[in-house]
Amino acid sequence: MIKKELLEILACPQCKGSVTLNKELSGIVCSDCRLLYEIRDGIPIMLIDEAKPLDDT
Repeated sequence: MIKKELLEILACPQCKGSVTLNKELSGIVCSDCRLLYEIRDGIPIMLIDEAKPLDDT
């Protein structure tokens, strides 16, 4: 799990917008870009090339 303080200073590397945790707490979501940045071993992988597009469902 990511600390609240870290989440507050993180920004989407693509649009520089704010991000939130997803419901499963397994990734960080940019709702503007519709991208999911995974959290692996407690470390957010904030690389655009590693981001996964969010499903529209």
